[in-house]
Amino acid sequence: MVYTRFEKARIIGARALQLSMGAPSTLAKIPKDIIDPVQIAMKEYEDGAIPITVKKKT
Repeated sequence: MVYTRFEKARIIGARALQLSMGAPSTLAKIPKDIIDPVQIAMKEYEDGAIPITVKKKT
């Protein structure tokens, strides 16, 4: 699914908040140099591994 830049920002922001509050990452391997929740959320988004969906009105 193609998301707008606003939806992408909201998804990454919400997931980063979850990660910062202690939620486990859905990635099998997180590089050791990445410790920022926003960067981890962006990596999950790029890999299509974020467990968040967006409902759009049609």
